Amino acid sequence: METPFRKTNLDNIQSATIVNERSLFASVFTWMFVALGLTTVCSLVFAYVPEFGNLLFKFDETGARVGTSIIGWVVMLAPLGLVLLMNFAFNKLSFLALMGIFFGFSALMGISLSSIFLVYRLDSIGVVFASTCALFGVMAVAGYTTKADLTKMGSLLMIGLIGIVIASLINMFMRSDTMGYIISIISVVVFTGLTAYDVQKIKALAQANDGSADFKKMGIMGALTLYLDFINLFLSLLRLFGKRD
Repeated sequence: METPFRKTNLDNIQSATIVNERSLFASVFTWMFVALGLTTVCSLVFAYVPEFGNLLFKFDETGARVGTSIIGWVVMLAPLGLVLLMNFAFNKLSFLALMGIFFGFSALMGISLSSIFLVYRLDSIGVVFASTCALFGVMAVAGYTTKADLTKMGSLLMIGLIGIVIASLINMFMRSDTMGYIISIISVVVFTGLTAYDVQKIKALAQANDGSADFKKMGIMGALTLYLDFINLFLSLLRLFGKRD
């Protein structure tokens, strides 16, 4: 009788890993696409239905806009609070609660982004959105298929992201078009790279799947991460190439 010295479970382990990866990425991209759809619907409603859009602004007695309303400020600031809540209360939140917060965040982002329809031409927004989808897709595939470890690149990109935030805050007071243009160029580079890095990071998480409830919630967090990469990449490209009304 031949002794099966070479018989191992490596094939089973590899097969399980592939199943885990596909399952997690299916969850991540499903939630992400649903969130982007919700963002798109909310932005269009608040852009083209005056009864909703006017809730974001204050008006004087002549009907002219004179500033942002309380609702407008809530819409602008609440998404940041919801992202922090999802990250810091991850262990305490149930899957349904996390999902609800994510969709609430997506809706508020859509309402906030409705302002781009007041600034840029609709056809220009469509072209930039399609370009963002193509670029995001290429980098997502690159991040999934590359054998190179992107950890070091990710660390550098996170430093660049911090620099972008600081520079953007400074430019809120300087109001320099040149500085804004430079920030947008750097943002495109940073968020393009982060897309590949984040996809690789999600892939690594899938390989450590233990089937726990917390791991299932990682599908939502992965969707949030890639959603933010996509939205920031889109806005950066729009500032660079969007045609204004």
